[in-house]
Amino acid sequence: STDKMSPQAWCSAGNCFSLQKEHENAIKFFQRASQVDPGFAYAYTLLGHEYITIEELDKALGCFRTAVRIDPRHYNAWYGIGLVFYKQERFQLAEIYYRKTVEINPQSPVLMCHLAVVQHALQKTDKALETLDIALLRAPQNPLCKFERASILFSIERFDEALVELNQLKVLVPKESPVYFLMGKVHNKLNNTHLALMHFSWAMDLDPKGANSQIKDALDRSMNKAAQDTNEILPTQIAYGDPPLLEFDEDDDDDDDEET
Repeated sequence: STDKMSPQAWCSAGNCFSLQKEHENAIKFFQRASQVDPGFAYAYTLLGHEYITIEELDKALGCFRTAVRIDPRHYNAWYGIGLVFYKQERFQLAEIYYRKTVEINPQSPVLMCHLAVVQHALQKTDKALETLDIALLRAPQNPLCKFERASILFSIERFDEALVELNQLKVLVPKESPVYFLMGKVHNKLNNTHLALMHFSWAMDLDPKGANSQIKDALDRSMNKAAQDTNEILPTQIAYGDPPLLEFDEDDDDDDDEET
């Protein structure tokens, strides 16, 4: 109402709609931002991320490419191009563009984390771990980097090292169900059936929907295994109680959302 020609104002309003999952309205506001100032690269980047949210990947790619034409050092848009290719499972192209973002902004551990994920998808596991190690040197408490490192260690069966990372994550982000879910999977591989049950149960408490039923399926398999071992199935919540929810200030959480 004060300045209808301000692209920043239109983008801010669009972000509000995006956070409320009103994606069609968010798109209209980001489009309006690009209309009032066609040289405002960030409007196209935000619009591109919104198109990704509704699976309009071709439109998203067009927006990101427009943004980098306007500002070749706008790393958020280069990241967006990489993200489109990652979602299309074109990992080699995704790696190229993620590398571009890290070259422009080498201090971002989150960008390095995304690069590591793609490197792992390309079977460059050693390189992925090396990338994450560099990221964690710059941000030792970054939860995203630690979780991805634990996930990669789990995938290559270095279970004890994965547990070290996950135990640290339980302190850093005690209310994140994927941490407990992955710990359950690690303990399952180590044949620590009761510990696996305990962590799957905590993951279910924190995320009752269970991430597309993965947690519930893993919990059921572990309970069946426990039944075979002990000839009885204990009610997990009675046996193990509630997860140890620690005090956690959400404001201190690292922002891994390039869109906002």
